[in-house]
Amino acid sequence: MALPWRSTALWLLILCFNVQAAVDPSKVRKIPLRSHSLSSPFLDSEISSRFFEFGEDTIVRTDQYIRLTSDRPSQDGWLFSRLPLTATNWQIEVEFKIHGVGNLHGDGMAIWVTEQRASPGSVFGHADKFKGLGIFIDTYKNHRPGTVFPYVSAMLGNGTESYDKDNDNKDTELTGCSARGLRTASVPTKIRLTYYQEDSFRVELQYKAADEWTDCFETGALKLPPVNYLGFSAETGELTDNHDIIQVQSYNMHISEVWKGTESGDRSGKNRKGKGKNYDPNRGRQSGGWAWFFLKLLLLPVIAAGGYVGWTMYRASNRGSRF
Repeated sequence: MALPWRSTALWLLILCFNVQAAVDPSKVRKIPLRSHSLSSPFLDSEISSRFFEFGEDTIVRTDQYIRLTSDRPSQDGWLFSRLPLTATNWQIEVEFKIHGVGNLHGDGMAIWVTEQRASPGSVFGHADKFKGLGIFIDTYKNHRPGTVFPYVSAMLGNGTESYDKDNDNKDTELTGCSARGLRTASVPTKIRLTYYQEDSFRVELQYKAADEWTDCFETGALKLPPVNYLGFSAETGELTDNHDIIQVQSYNMHISEVWKGTESGDRSGKNRKGKGKNYDPNRGRQSGGWAWFFLKLLLLPVIAAGGYVGWTMYRASNRGSRF
């Protein structure tokens, strides 16, 4: 009967030192990704962009914005990166503006990290049944009782599931948040996406005050396709709006202290046995910092005491079995 005590204590000890902690922001270094960033004048001397292309009703005003749709009926436009987004962990910060002259407006815009590239369609100007991640800034309420609009939501597409357009993504969303005042904000409106492949995905908004970020939602780890392109799209129907991209800043979120060999000065790779040529240090476990270290130290005596009790009971049981 005592043997399970020993097994339990052993598993507790293993779990204590192998639970993956959340990413420690102090261990993250942001490296700009020029290939997935945009700012005025947007176009080069040949009236094109080296890293992005656009289509449909999109227009570029080099001193101000890239306008995906104008404040006119039945428009759609898109803007997509030419190169795939290869960073394991990344952050994308977008300054945008949704505005128009009417009291009624629609439909909204989307940010894409998808396998499909430059694919016009029915979902905010992009193709339905996409494979990858879609973030939707929906400004027109079709049928979603009890929800305040504008509404920001996310969907992880598998390539076969359709976006629930009639119900504003209600049945297909991962999660979302209301953002009342985003369209009429008096400060620059921004959205920030932060993705850690093996940890989390987070969306934040700036629209209440300058340099004040509001949490929209956060999920656990998301599995994206191996090849993804960064894109933006928008559409209007009978109701209209201008949908402008003003600036895009993208970063590779490099997590330090993932592989201990680099910290000890070993750059020769001698301690990388078993990793293989495709070893990616960003896929390792992330450190939880000093708080996690001290928590381990506090739990260790408790686990050791449990193991000792189990061992004592096991010895007593063996002695009793001799009679």
